[in-house]
Order: sequence, then structure tokens, then C-alpha cells
Amino acid sequence: MTVHDQPIRITSHLAPDAFDEALRSDVRAGLTAEPKTLPPKWFYDERGSKLFDEITRLPEYYPTRTERSILAREAPRIAELTQTRTLVELGSGTSEKTRLLLNAFAGAGTLRGYVGFDVDEVTLSQASAVLAAEHRGLEVAGVVGDFEKHVPLLSGTGSGPRMIAFLGSTIGNLEPGPRAAFLRDIRAALRPGDTFLLGIDLVKDPARLVAAYDDAAGVTAEFNRNVLRVINAGLGADFDPDAFEHVALWDEVHERIEMRLRASRAMRVTVPALEDLVVPFASGEQMRTEVSTKFRRAGLEDELGAAGLKANGWFTDQHEDFALSLSSPLP
Repeated sequence: MTVHDQPIRITSHLAPDAFDEALRSDVRAGLTAEPKTLPPKWFYDERGSKLFDEITRLPEYYPTRTERSILAREAPRIAELTQTRTLVELGSGTSEKTRLLLNAFAGAGTLRGYVGFDVDEVTLSQASAVLAAEHRGLEVAGVVGDFEKHVPLLSGTGSGPRMIAFLGSTIGNLEPGPRAAFLRDIRAALRPGDTFLLGIDLVKDPARLVAAYDDAAGVTAEFNRNVLRVINAGLGADFDPDAFEHVALWDEVHERIEMRLRASRAMRVTVPALEDLVVPFASGEQMRTEVSTKFRRAGLEDELGAAGLKANGWFTDQHEDFALSLSSPLP
């Protein structure tokens, strides 16, 4: 596709049936596990994306607006430190916060390219077209892929120095093992002179954390139950979303929020697309749908170091609710 005669290259690393196959695999594994789990990526159909957008504007949900405020203040400094020519954004979505970085790099006179990386090709194409229109002459490319599998393939994209940005504290949704593997993949994708900008939610008062994931208006509860609607639509399952209650709790040992769905009554759910798999739920049984780890600076920098990354920048708000970590590859 082109915008104002600027070609936008979209490269896909996903097979045509990758979405359906991943849904089947994840749901089968999660519903037959003990205890039952479902990955948070399946919250996001069109309805789920709209609900999450609504969540980001709720008074209880501070991460999005706090990260945006940090970027608004610190992006020029980050541009000065990194001299970034190409911004590579993981989970680019609509790229709203990315504009703050792109404008800062453009203001510093270094910006040459942008690479968006997302699992949704339609969203990625639309966002890339908008950014290309806003920055005439910018080399814009898109990569369709899974950030838990395809990050190392980014090593050859864009002119350096590059910045890989992973915002929104999405990294907190990964368990420790997959999180360590992801950071190693980031290190493999970075070239000398490149940097990695990571958005992270910080440990704070558990009451504030729980409120952020269990808002008074019930929007997060609807978002949580939406995973059941996605499974019904995609696999022909007969979940009754209204029969599940939203649960958000603080796990003090692992310093993370867990979102769960609690069965309000005993029931059996059938999933036709999985050879008519029948899944029993006891009354009160809980199924985990998301973990959201919160970080401390020292612990995060230990994780970065173990992956071969050197922490060399830390940007936070006045209340230390959220932070941006800047790191570079160790030799």
C-alpha cells in the first residue's frame, strides 16, 4: 500500500490459519489444565479492544495516562541519549503513544524510519498509513507476528541506531520463564548502538492495584468475560459469560495482579471445535485469565542483565507509579 506515494512494506510471519490454530491450542491446553487458565491475548476481538480502550480512560486505571505523561516529558531527553534513526515498536496497535517518540526523534533531526510490529495486520496497516501521512519522507514498514516467537527476526530491519520499544507494561503479562526468553530474544534482535525502551508498572499500594483491575463501573469485569465470548465465536463453545464473576486479587508472593473468572454455579461447557471437548466447572471454581506482574527497579535490572542487556536509563513519574527503562545490548 502507499500513502502520498510512499510505499509501506508489510511483512507477515504468520501462516493464514495461525490465529485459528493458536486459539485452538491455547484453549485446549488452558481448559484441560489444573487449575484452568486462558491467555490474556484472547480478550481482544473488536469488542474487547473497545472495552480496553474504555478501561484506559477510567479514573482507577492509571498506567496508560501515567506512561503517556512520562513520554511527553522525557521523549526529547530519550531522543538526545539514543540518537534513534529507526523506531521499532512491539504491539504497536494504534501507535498513539509512539507519536511522542517519533516527534522527539524528528525534532532531534535523527528520525528516518518506523517499523510497527503487531499480530493484527489490519490495525498495523491502518496505523502505519497514518504515521506515514504525518511524517512525510519517513520509511514506514510493518511486521505481522507474535512477539513471543518472532522478535529475533527484527534484527535486520531498519537503519541504525534503532530503538525497540515495548510500552504499556505488557511484559508483565508474561510468566517469569517466558519473560526471560522474551528478553533474550530482544537482545538477539538488537545491534550495536541500538536501545530497548520498556514500559513497566511498579509495585505500589495493593488497594490501588486491585482497584485498577476491578473498577467501580464494571468495565474490566466485562473485558474479562469477553474472553469467553471470543471462545464461543471462534470455537463454537457454549460458555454463558453471565455465569462467571470477575475476580481481581493481589498475589503478594509474586508481586502481581491476577484476574480470574469464578463460576457462579456448577456447569459443563462444550467446545465443538475441539472434538466436542466437555469442560466441567464446579460452583466457585476459578479460572485465571491474566497475570500482571509489577516491578521493582533492582529486580528488573537483574532480569535485563541476565538477558544480556545493560540498564542505562530510568524515567518515572513523581509518584513512582510507572517507569520507562532504557537499556542497550551488552557486548
